[in-house]
Amino acid sequence: MTVLAPLHEHCPDPKRKLHYDEFCAWLLIYFFTPVLDSMRGLQQASDIESLRRRLKLPRFSLGSFSEAATVFDPQLLAAIVEEIGQALGDIEPRQRLLDLDKRPTAVDGTLIHALPKMVWALWRDDENRAVRLHLQLDLLRGAPERASLTHGQASEIDELKKNLRPGRLYITDRGYFSFDLMAEILGAGSSFVARVRNNLVYETREERPLSEAHRREGIVADRIVRAGFKPDSNPVERELRLVEIHVPDSGAPARRARVDSKSKAYRTRETDHTLFLLTDQLEMDVDTIGLLYRYRWQVELFFRWFKKVLEADHLLSLSQNGLTIVMYCALIASMLITLWTGRKPTKRAFEMLCFHFAGWASDAELLAHIARLKELEKTN
Repeated sequence: MTVLAPLHEHCPDPKRKLHYDEFCAWLLIYFFTPVLDSMRGLQQASDIESLRRRLKLPRFSLGSFSEAATVFDPQLLAAIVEEIGQALGDIEPRQRLLDLDKRPTAVDGTLIHALPKMVWALWRDDENRAVRLHLQLDLLRGAPERASLTHGQASEIDELKKNLRPGRLYITDRGYFSFDLMAEILGAGSSFVARVRNNLVYETREERPLSEAHRREGIVADRIVRAGFKPDSNPVERELRLVEIHVPDSGAPARRARVDSKSKAYRTRETDHTLFLLTDQLEMDVDTIGLLYRYRWQVELFFRWFKKVLEADHLLSLSQNGLTIVMYCALIASMLITLWTGRKPTKRAFEMLCFHFAGWASDAELLAHIARLKELEKTN
């Protein structure tokens, strides 16, 4: 694969038979071959001479695969993720989002359960370990922009601070609430729409009028505020905008959700509540602010795709370095689907690509399937 070619000379060693680009290529084959579900299965596939000839890849041993995961630099793949992202076009159809002067970027993290012997993967206790994937999702491209992997207890706020970029409109949930983070986002030349806790302390400077259409959409209030218990010592040295949006009860019963990584207790999903959204965008239409926060759910859908369809949470490596490489290759696989199909990755598109790579579907059948997906996108 051309995009991986620059990795070939990484860690030069005359005795090395499995190079970085080949290692990553085998990982991509793993993700596009659902019958493979382990490192041993992938190694067995590398024993098939006809497959090696077709793919122009070398055979590898379990030892060389494990060793490769510890010596190659995963940050080289981070640059490739960004390179592929730049090649993707905007696929978001809503003109309101396309017209924004900064790129809307949803931010969140997800836990991947680890084994007790992965001592670096700190989480709840020695028997319950996990790693956390921190992700920035470009909502216009529907694809990852930046990602990093840490132990489960790592601060999501600190990780975002280290990966801020200019010209972004970061959309965050309550777990990212921090005035220091907001100040750093503004200092980086970006903006934010952040859900904050409903006990936020603030001083109202202006109460903006709402139309009946806005009230029907559930918007309760639109205020210009100075936020914080001591506004004068707040690192965000400007007025902000606080929007309240009521989310009605859907009628579904509240059910137990996943374990909260901070309190170590089970959280219950709310069915009727009011969202408090804080932003530096004082002139943006209030309904656009609500729309942006609704789009934050796209990152949750991506995590579901990532773990349930692509099955990228399988532990092909137990080291932090190796698992980071695996995660980056999984992100590249997702982005390649978007690049090939021109839309967000779906289970049906993924299946058709797997059929094609297995030799079940011809080039013409694959192209016809992609064309049907694009037509379906237009009608919707």
